[in-house]
Amino acid sequence: MGAKMHETIDDLIDAVMEREGGYVDHPADRGGPTRWGITEAVARTHGWRGSMRQFPRDEAVAIYRRLYWYRPGLEAVAARAPRLAAELFDTGVNMGPPVAAGFLQRALNALNRGATDYPDLTLDGRIGPATLAAIDAFLATRRAVGEAVLLKAIDGLQGERYIALAERRPANEAFLYGWLAQRIGEPA
Repeated sequence: MGAKMHETIDDLIDAVMEREGGYVDHPADRGGPTRWGITEAVARTHGWRGSMRQFPRDEAVAIYRRLYWYRPGLEAVAARAPRLAAELFDTGVNMGPPVAAGFLQRALNALNRGATDYPDLTLDGRIGPATLAAIDAFLATRRAVGEAVLLKAIDGLQGERYIALAERRPANEAFLYGWLAQRIGEPA
């Protein structure tokens, strides 16, 4: 994602909404109509009853903040590693917060040198005290470059998942280039 360390949750939400655009109803998208990147199902779950064409921006902002930042605990990650929190937010928006947290946990487990730096994590897709302690231990051991290494690992897992989605469902090939292009800051 290339997030800058000074980005706030407001900046991250603005970037997602700019990338996602307004109303979209792509025939190959199983998620159906979206506006600001929020699916109709998510909007309905959060009380929206109107047409997705009129789904308000402020409602989308509130959903991004609540579901994709605070609920998964990314403010605690941001206090330790802001670029990592930004990446997890972006990944969570695209794949769901449990998937993003799972990528983080897998990367931390693979990078703990056989559990000598910190214990292996249970892959539960939740950022709780054990995951935060592992981030702390990893960053203390690996210093400044550690965050960049975690970002690279998460990007690799995300890219593999996008390709697997396209392989399993050929209609997803319509989205693959855009999914991967956003990883390097290119327009889809």
